[in-house]
Amino acid sequence: MSRDPQGTASGLTAGTSPGRWRQSLPLVFLIGAAVGVLGGMIGLGGAEFRLPLLIGLFGLAALPAIIMNKAMSLIVVITALPARLLTVPLAEVTPYWYVIVNLLIGSLIGAWVGANWATKIASKTLYRVLAALLVLIAVVLVLTHFIAANPLNLPVTWQWVIGVVAGFAIGVVAALMGVAGGELLIPPIVLLYGIDIKIAGTLSLAVSLPTMLVAFARYSRDNSFTVLRQNPGFLIAMTAGSIVGTIIGGLLLGVFPSVVIVPLLALLLVLSAWKVWNHK
Repeated sequence: MSRDPQGTASGLTAGTSPGRWRQSLPLVFLIGAAVGVLGGMIGLGGAEFRLPLLIGLFGLAALPAIIMNKAMSLIVVITALPARLLTVPLAEVTPYWYVIVNLLIGSLIGAWVGANWATKIASKTLYRVLAALLVLIAVVLVLTHFIAANPLNLPVTWQWVIGVVAGFAIGVVAALMGVAGGELLIPPIVLLYGIDIKIAGTLSLAVSLPTMLVAFARYSRDNSFTVLRQNPGFLIAMTAGSIVGTIIGGLLLGVFPSVVIVPLLALLLVLSAWKVWNHK
């Protein structure tokens, strides 16, 4: 691959291999585990924290980093969904099938649009977009953990309209960052439909999986998709670490008070955003 004249993200040669760190797979596993622990302690998969590392530490360019992050997030979600159903039985989730359908109508379209946009825009612009989205995630993280909001009790028609719009926006963001998007899906599920947050977590996974598959399918048509074929060991090691770390982080859930851990993680996301924004 060579960089195209317009400098689009898909044309970057540098950044399809994870730099000098790619040879140390045990280290890659440990870093993936650390990211998983960070996310697991607040109920996330950690992809939001993994993306800046893929760019800053492992030397991936923006688009290859997104694709690598998306592949890892997809595997984590596939493994998390059956485990989640052991905690929240399927019988408790199926009555809310309409929520999944409502959000998917928008998120599937948004995922394709977001992935398509990421493959076409200039790399510098993509870095700036990723930085802005990291700040957005930090804000959402703080708001959802510290501000209690009651269900909106909207008419069904407005629920569906807002659900489609929200799904579209979340699909775009998830595709652009290579994340599952659970931290963005759970608040509207709770607010729009008045669903218990425990069930909302399972519903978010059910929406995330097909949404991620659509974005992944679009990314597979881009040259930067070769990052997965070129670095299978790196992909496996970090994904395995992320899964192990997420489990450990889940066991630590509640050990550290949210009033301490959430602001620290939000600050970490903001600092990561600054580094991504200024990435050369």
